[in-house]
Amino acid sequence: MDTYFFGLDVGTQGARAVLVDQLGNIMGSESVKFDLDERFREEQSPAIWWRDCAAIITKILAGLPQAIDKEAIRAISVTSTSGTVIPLDRNNLPLHDAIMYSDGRSVKQGERCMQAAKDHVQHGYTGFNSSSGMSKMLWYVEHYPDKVKDIALWIHASDYIVGKLSGNYHMTDYTNVLKSGYDLNALEWPSYIVDVLGMKPEWLQQVVPSGTIIGKLSADLARAWQLPRIDVVVGMTDGCATQMASGAVNPGEWNTTIGTTLVIKGVTKSQVIDPLGRLYSHRHPEGHWMPGGASNTGADWISLDFQADFQELTEQVPALIPTGLLAWPLKHKGERYPIMAAQARGFEPESVSRELLFAANLEGVAFIERLAYEIIEELSGEKVNAVFTAGGGSNSKVWLRIRSAVLNVPIFKCKEATGALGAAIMAASYSYYGSLEEAASKMTHKEMQVFPDMELADSYEGQYQQFKYKLKQLGYI
Repeated sequence: MDTYFFGLDVGTQGARAVLVDQLGNIMGSESVKFDLDERFREEQSPAIWWRDCAAIITKILAGLPQAIDKEAIRAISVTSTSGTVIPLDRNNLPLHDAIMYSDGRSVKQGERCMQAAKDHVQHGYTGFNSSSGMSKMLWYVEHYPDKVKDIALWIHASDYIVGKLSGNYHMTDYTNVLKSGYDLNALEWPSYIVDVLGMKPEWLQQVVPSGTIIGKLSADLARAWQLPRIDVVVGMTDGCATQMASGAVNPGEWNTTIGTTLVIKGVTKSQVIDPLGRLYSHRHPEGHWMPGGASNTGADWISLDFQADFQELTEQVPALIPTGLLAWPLKHKGERYPIMAAQARGFEPESVSRELLFAANLEGVAFIERLAYEIIEELSGEKVNAVFTAGGGSNSKVWLRIRSAVLNVPIFKCKEATGALGAAIMAASYSYYGSLEEAASKMTHKEMQVFPDMELADSYEGQYQQFKYKLKQLGYI
């Protein structure tokens, strides 16, 4: 008999819910765009999130085929943005709208949080900035002093939905608390958060491994949805959930998501400490570590410069590679990973055809990706064995071929690498399966496998070394 799991992804501008079976097959899917005002990058109403999330779950359940037994639905979990926080009062009601990860008003608080962390934590998270949860908590306390007496708890975006589902707002997971300052080595809230930053201990949630069952669906919701009181599984940040859905959950496996930017996340046996702050490490629920970093280099250059004839250009690339040219399609000033250089500018070869420039740009992104993985291997002492890929950039077969040859590892593209599926995998990982690795292996499906073309890989080796040399000449590395 099949068993089913809900995954809910609460994004910046909308939400998506899926119901999948134990093999990851999608039984139902619905999405919604939030009704937002012009402040949505700074603050959003959690009540709108919940209203719309409840509506799409209701819609999925109403549209299920009769063959699907609602009694076989086992669990639900949630993913949402990292660094978004909400203050709750003693009745678990928001005292203020959610302060979004993209809100830049807490720059000064982020600097103070970073300095306090560097002064008091040897190997913990110190990369605080305006997108960090703790920076926003401190900003709120300082800007709304009259509200401080009413704060009972600080929670993260996915925690709010988990709380509405189960009534339990007091527990969160390893991934949500990283940017709130939790020490993932000692598995405790470090004392500087209270002693230096002035937070109150009772404001801080209990932290459990991702995938932990923290309650049951409330009786009222179970009755309204005509469901059993299914397990509610603690939430997770969106980047980590997408990593789960890509299939990269075992040590040595990595995920590259190429969208507007390039995001790399993977699994190592030991924590990766980057003295330059380019990488940070989440804690894997089974004791491993999940380092990651985000580059400003991605696929935005395609939509900005090559969208009109993208398909035609793509068809010409196989006859043009390797180009032997050096290009870096960084569209905005500054890079953060694998290069930490605020002054960095992209570059391109002069006097070449549009077709060659397009192909060289594809190679340039692959070179940035390789440099990122070289740094990971150097810092971790562990080998990158395979790369799972997601995002719009993973849909190009020729780009996958280029990347596999440059990286010299196999690249796997999963069929449904989304945050909602990642949340469903988390829901299944301990409510049905015995581990996250087992759940991911059963519930993800490889749509495409690309192995290195060794002749192309040999050709790219020299071109890549020239690319690195140019970055050194420019003072970027």
